[in-house]
Amino acid sequence: MTMADEDLKLDHLFADARRDRPTLSNDLVVRIQTDAEAVRLEALNPKTPPRRNVWARFFETIGGWQGFGGLVAASAAGVWIGFAAPTFLPDPANLLTSQDTSYLVADLGFDTSFLENTE
Repeated sequence: MTMADEDLKLDHLFADARRDRPTLSNDLVVRIQTDAEAVRLEALNPKTPPRRNVWARFFETIGGWQGFGGLVAASAAGVWIGFAAPTFLPDPANLLTSQDTSYLVADLGFDTSFLENTE
């Protein structure tokens, strides 16, 4: 069998396919048109989405429960660092109860001679 014979056979198959086109049943056409009309009418009258409460909108804004978990973890770390401060940071509990704050100015390394009593 040559290539020309195969091409001729393929041409005959395509001609048969063009001649014997399948048709849709009337029942299927009616169902398709009914469905298309229902979709068109729904697009004309869109449903209003249900109103969500404040907490649902808040959780959606911060990224859901995963974002809320990250926010809680960062807040807990901030509280921990605030109350158990490293040695290079001033202790916030002492800052709240202490009345003498002159050591803070002295720790900055500035000239504090103007604070001394010269009498």
